[in-house]
Amino acid sequence: MTTFNDFGLHADINRALAAKDYSVPTPIQTQAIPPLMKGRDLCGIAQTGTGKTAGFSLPSIHHLITYPHKTNPRSCRMLVLAPTRELAAQIAQSCRDYGRFTKLRVTTVFGGVPINKQIRELSQGVEILVATPGRLLDLIDQRALRLDDVEIFVLDEADQMMDMGFIHSLRRIAKLLPSRRQNLFFSATMPKEIAHLAEQFLEDPVTVSVTPAATTVEKISQYATFVEQKEKQALLHAVIASEDIDRALIFTRTKHGADRVVRHLAGAGIKAMAIHGNKSQSQRTHALQAFRSGDIKLLVATDIAARGIDVSGVSHVINFEIPNVPEQYVHRIGRTARAGAEGKAISFIAPDERPYMRDIERVTRSKSEPMPLPENFNELVRNLPKPVAPPRDTGSQGRDPNRQRQEANRGRGGAKPQGERGLRRDGAAGEGAEGQRKRRFRPRNKSVGAHKGAVKRVG
Repeated sequence: MTTFNDFGLHADINRALAAKDYSVPTPIQTQAIPPLMKGRDLCGIAQTGTGKTAGFSLPSIHHLITYPHKTNPRSCRMLVLAPTRELAAQIAQSCRDYGRFTKLRVTTVFGGVPINKQIRELSQGVEILVATPGRLLDLIDQRALRLDDVEIFVLDEADQMMDMGFIHSLRRIAKLLPSRRQNLFFSATMPKEIAHLAEQFLEDPVTVSVTPAATTVEKISQYATFVEQKEKQALLHAVIASEDIDRALIFTRTKHGADRVVRHLAGAGIKAMAIHGNKSQSQRTHALQAFRSGDIKLLVATDIAARGIDVSGVSHVINFEIPNVPEQYVHRIGRTARAGAEGKAISFIAPDERPYMRDIERVTRSKSEPMPLPENFNELVRNLPKPVAPPRDTGSQGRDPNRQRQEANRGRGGAKPQGERGLRRDGAAGEGAEGQRKRRFRPRNKSVGAHKGAVKRVG
């Protein structure tokens, strides 16, 4: 197979591929599409950036077009599960692009945004639903969605699903799916736990693998610099100044660490944005769009962004902090050198992170080239600009708008946790039912209050 036309895909799909200038399939697509066109279950082992989204969506869309029927209300014909909001949105957009000349409806559901709009979109039924496990179960619990009409089930990035603790949600979802369906299972790595999970979903699958498990992309040049933790910020400024960066992803292990890096960069007049789990969905979307459009060249992220960011032109990945899970290193640096381009990965290694790096080198079977500190590094450390102070009111940043509204409504009669109902911070009665009851019998003037107090003292 040398072109997409050789697969026998529907003419409308080939038109969409031609519009995107797609002509030559990637290795994972060459291996996966033929058995999927025959209705086989499939277990795919492929790194991010290898084209697996098209590998499973093209034959699935072909099936939905070839065997059309009316979708029942509150149901879907194809269900794709993704671990993160960004990856779910990316998959859905790809499905829309490949089905642009069809009438297939594609909907995305994930947390961090109001659920009512998603309920309305599902009320008439959709052909393709891309979801994160948590929001999917919320919709099922509210009887806004049922899964008994699913014909094709796709589990993408299964290893990250396990890392993020979705195993129990996946088992519950599996029980709600019909027994007769086509199953597609994709993972960048295949440890024993993931293989066992695959056995629960797949029936006589075809296995395709385009790279050995947990290996790094060959076109990524890997470098490592040994530095003290407190000196990493100065080293980051030096790397940004010396490297020819088109776009760079900077990874930290913690959310607060990501915000701290952005504030330090802002203090030096370097524009950057952060994306992590404490950000609201609108903030994450805004940061990703600014990074994709080129408004900012530096995006600081936790591992939530290691997958699902399909941005062309990422020339550098900087591991400000080394991940303690070797496979996560593979996913991080896989954000560069995409679509045949070359990339550069630079790791800052503190003394306590050296064991993490040894584990990474053992698993990936590769070794990073040492990169020395800049000659004037001590001077850079001494003259490091002070970070920009965080906004004074940071309590609501990055929080779910629904949760903020719920918390605001608690002061107007909403439910509160046991032991807090009707109480303000100063211990006085609040606006709950109990607070209203106390206000109803509160003295309306000082004289009555004084009289009651006097009677009480006498009594």
